[in-house]
Amino acid sequence: MVRVIGIDPGTKSFDFCGLDEDTVILDRSVSTQDIASEPELISDIIIKTGADLVAGPSGFGIPLTPIRDIGERELFLMSLIKKGDKKSMLGMRQSINRMKQHNLPVVFLPAVIHLPTVPDYRKINKIDIGTADKLCCAALGIWEQARRLDKSFGETSFILLEMGFGYTAAIAVKDGEIVDGIGGSNGSIGFLSMGCMDAELAYLLGGFNKELLFRGGVETLAGTPEKLMENRNALNAYLEGAVKDIISLTASVIPQEILVSGRMSRVGGIFDYLKERLTLAPVRRLEGLKVKKVKEAAQGAALIASGIAGGKYSELTDVMRIKEAKGTSLDYILLPEIEALKKEYGV
Repeated sequence: MVRVIGIDPGTKSFDFCGLDEDTVILDRSVSTQDIASEPELISDIIIKTGADLVAGPSGFGIPLTPIRDIGERELFLMSLIKKGDKKSMLGMRQSINRMKQHNLPVVFLPAVIHLPTVPDYRKINKIDIGTADKLCCAALGIWEQARRLDKSFGETSFILLEMGFGYTAAIAVKDGEIVDGIGGSNGSIGFLSMGCMDAELAYLLGGFNKELLFRGGVETLAGTPEKLMENRNALNAYLEGAVKDIISLTASVIPQEILVSGRMSRVGGIFDYLKERLTLAPVRRLEGLKVKKVKEAAQGAALIASGIAGGKYSELTDVMRIKEAKGTSLDYILLPEIEALKKEYGV
């Protein structure tokens, strides 16, 4: 019996999903602001749950790494926040330090770009083809489709659309392996984020800080998720962009299904729109575990933690080849200018 926790560090909330084999033992969502102001909070939750292993908040990901090996290099790679930027990761740094001090059994997960199942040519000049939480959502999708259709993990095939509060991302799965992805900062417009930036716009802006990556989304036009359906320009930009991301991934996989997850997918009318527009495969909600509060990424992270710890879902992590993840998210950039940054941070 293995007790594990999966953590999803979302834009709006941190979600904690605990499993003891198939039994949900933790179903808790905490405001991201509370996590930032209370660095001990994550440690308290882990200690009270008595977890044997925790899949920690991994951001842009690193190859599977225990917390004892997390230093400045790893913190930079998980956050991709440069020194002196207005966007601070002080709260997360403090939380990780507290978990270290308590000697808690935390590991940090890779992102899609670290997986050997994605061909290198699909990674060229890319950093975000799916952050660690999107990888976790895909793990939940593999688990759910296999269970629902009575298949092995290696027989699953789908495209997952994850519509988070901040970003929209899409992940392609073939034969139980993630083979491609479009990350939230590399795809179409999200609710908070502008998504992929026009290179000419980047030039005109000159330099900009990390905060800009959380702006320029359809929130600017609609105001709130509930009012999105009332603003036709915002709605069409948001949903048509999501459809385009899914269709582009059909170059990499012919999906059995399209699975939809994320906070924004539950806004009234959005899922129905997607079902009408996407006719290339059946469209389904990613239902996941029997939980009330935590989002899909935390559930998937718990399944992965179980597999890594040698628990019930070892086969899932083996099929996904998570333990074989390697490299960094900066390895595939063809511009020499990135080398100076890598040297500065010891990458």
